[in-house]
Amino acid sequence: MTTAATRPGALESTRPERLPPARRLLGLLLLTFLLACVLALSVSFGANPLPLRDVWRNVFQPDGSEAASIVWTLRVPRTVVGIVAGVAFGVAGALIQAITRNPLADAGILGVNAGAGFAITIGVGLFGVSGVTGYVWFSFLGAVVATVAVYTIGSSGRGAASPVTLVLAGVALAAVLTAFSSFLMLMDEDTFRAFRNWGLGSIARASLSDTLAVLPFIVAGLVLACCLGGALNAVALGDDQAASLGASVVRTRVAGIAAVTLLAGGATALTGGIAFIGLMVPHVVRWFTGPDQRWIIACTVLAAPTLVLTADVIGRLVARPGEIEAGVLTALIGAPVLIALVRRKKAAGL
Repeated sequence: MTTAATRPGALESTRPERLPPARRLLGLLLLTFLLACVLALSVSFGANPLPLRDVWRNVFQPDGSEAASIVWTLRVPRTVVGIVAGVAFGVAGALIQAITRNPLADAGILGVNAGAGFAITIGVGLFGVSGVTGYVWFSFLGAVVATVAVYTIGSSGRGAASPVTLVLAGVALAAVLTAFSSFLMLMDEDTFRAFRNWGLGSIARASLSDTLAVLPFIVAGLVLACCLGGALNAVALGDDQAASLGASVVRTRVAGIAAVTLLAGGATALTGGIAFIGLMVPHVVRWFTGPDQRWIIACTVLAAPTLVLTADVIGRLVARPGEIEAGVLTALIGAPVLIALVRRKKAAGL
């Protein structure tokens, strides 16, 4: 007799809600269009105003002028960094929400970014590391330790970890680690001068070579996340139901934590922590994808860099000739979103 656990495609049939395919396709096309528009804006505008005609002529035919230098040494690299960091933070948030069945989770709120940042602070202060290639290994270590610590703390006591306990554990751990990081930076301002600005969450300081250094890790995390889509759909139904459908809950969560570590750790090493991307974006894309994790991940890949680059462009324009870090603006947007989510009656799980 064929059972749900042995039936071919059992995991693919675990979605609690099926939305019209046309709605999902329309959302995917809309996000693609928005990302293309923001990419064009990111290359076109900056703290140093240039005629659009000169910008786009030098995009395709660099002539060695000052405009060409600004486009190819400043605007194009930071646009690429914004895409990579946005994808990494967004998909990491979607994975954390699916693994913990917690709609309030993301790499920032659960302390993953703070753990990565604290580990990098230790690396800078005690081991003298510098640059993204030096940061990345400490970032991975801090991210995985923070993830495991928050889930362990949130799961202690009776019953499984709840969304509220995980958020409380993550916020508390992030506050402690951030305080320790600030203390170390104040103890030796000369050592941490460059690092302090990096900690705000900026896509302006990383170069293309920095991006290439972390790109293999982020790509590996993204591939792993895509492979987990069907299993995450089963886990969203609960541990018992997932097991009856043939999904290994433990294996799925371990693989998910590995993917989150690669994504959030790599992105934090590249740009510092950019807050709330992983919280906001999965919620937005669920409006037209439904709860299917495969569609959520696919649409997050488009929506997350759109948000990061939008914040970066706004930060360049409103503070000319200076600029506001992208991480500051995403935090300003994300704080009201978090409050709204906490107040929702359905914010108890996914």
